[in-house]
Amino acid sequence: MWGFRWLIFRIMLGAGLIKIRGDRCWRDLTCMDFHYETQPVPNPVAYFLHRSPWWFHRFETLSNHFLELVVPFFIFLGRRMCIVHGALQVLFQVVLIISGNLSFLNWLTIVPSLACFDDATLGALFPSGPGRLKDQVLKIQEEETRGASAPRTRAGSVARGTVNLALGILVAWLSIPVVLNLLSPRQVMNSSFNPLRIVNTYGAFGSITRERTEVILQGTASANASAPDSAWEDYEFKCKPGDPRRRPCLISPYHHRLDWLMWFAAFQTYEHNEWIIHLAGKLLANDAQALSLLARNPFEGRDPPRWVRGEHYRYKFSRPGGRHAAEGKWWIRRRLGPYFPPLSRQDLRGYFTSRQWPYPEPE
Repeated sequence: MWGFRWLIFRIMLGAGLIKIRGDRCWRDLTCMDFHYETQPVPNPVAYFLHRSPWWFHRFETLSNHFLELVVPFFIFLGRRMCIVHGALQVLFQVVLIISGNLSFLNWLTIVPSLACFDDATLGALFPSGPGRLKDQVLKIQEEETRGASAPRTRAGSVARGTVNLALGILVAWLSIPVVLNLLSPRQVMNSSFNPLRIVNTYGAFGSITRERTEVILQGTASANASAPDSAWEDYEFKCKPGDPRRRPCLISPYHHRLDWLMWFAAFQTYEHNEWIIHLAGKLLANDAQALSLLARNPFEGRDPPRWVRGEHYRYKFSRPGGRHAAEGKWWIRRRLGPYFPPLSRQDLRGYFTSRQWPYPEPE
């Protein structure tokens, strides 16, 4: 139980420290002005929370600091304060689940928080009465206290205590670099400090992006990609923003990995993300496995596109009740320029060969 408590302490405190150190907006309390709009995969609740009053965003940021920098120490202040810690952290994660599609991250963070609740606290959740679970547990405890199984119980208790002590010493020893990392001004997150990866450092990002950019993949059946009359059609992903009129999705705790990778790719270049060119090659061949990761293939039931390109857009939430919202738009987008130029299958032959990737053949 203390192993789980130590884990949630490190997760929450590490996340709080990396934020304070990583981005000025956590210090001037403005990060929540941007978070809902720029998080990896916003949901419908985030659309409305983004337009909350400025004072509410400041309150949110202060609450985040309290929950991540102060509340973790409640674990070491006795049973009652540990229960308060567990309740606050579970509530915090539930709020995060409601306000954004942060995948299974928040659900997993709830698990070690449950270690703060002892049997007496959780007992109210289980049925009582003759033959019920609590009654069965009481009978087992009574039988053990009669002494009939005392020698076996004592031996088992010693063995269990020895294992617990050994595990505690091991975790304490492996936690030394983790604690030094928490204290360091050059703190890192999501890293391991030993080859067995038993005690690591986990947590969220320290910085908040101020603008949302998206890579929109498009295909055309036109023979000439540069012709003014070329009709480019958008591929739609399952959850990430694309069509401005499509409502933000609600998927937590499910995780669309490709959608998350597209979020990262949008604030880098395609040279940093060669996989996106690999994906373009798959789309040029109407590859069924790749297309199963998308929500809409504009060339379904047709020949594959002759060209595929990536376009770079800036996205902003429309204002509820505003002109764009009245037109059915959840997002307002503006083209920034090309992300990667129009590519054909022939263009990619050498690229695929040099990387020893199977050359995509039309299906």
